[in-house]
Amino acid sequence: MTQLAAKKPYHVDLAGLMRIYETNYAKLNALLPAHAEVGDVRCYQVVNVTYQLCVEEVTKYTTLVDICQSDELPVFPLPRMSVRLYHDARVAEVRSSNQLSQVKARYDYPNTRMMQKDEKFQTNQFLSDWLTFCLKNGISRAPIMFE
Repeated sequence: MTQLAAKKPYHVDLAGLMRIYETNYAKLNALLPAHAEVGDVRCYQVVNVTYQLCVEEVTKYTTLVDICQSDELPVFPLPRMSVRLYHDARVAEVRSSNQLSQVKARYDYPNTRMMQKDEKFQTNQFLSDWLTFCLKNGISRAPIMFE
């Protein structure tokens, strides 16, 4: 009789997730204005696509940034994301993405929404890749002031 290999339960890779949060914080700060205020918008042109970062909320310890494409009919649509920067911890985390009002650290699989077990990790890794792409290839469509 053959036994089916027992599947290991998924465990969140907290160290890996924190590394992504830290690098996303540094990358996102490089794209935002030095002293961001509510309503600040930065647009970046990458090839023929325009991406927009809009500061939605600023508190003493956090900043909330909305990231989206500003093109009318994008060829490769970027998911609309809400990212919170935690300045005391120097990390940035995707708080919501498209229809997800909150991205959980872990999902049971399979599930009705077909979320991956590590959806939070994948979403934040996607943000990291996208920020790297913008930093390497993007041209600011608004002047950036360095102090």
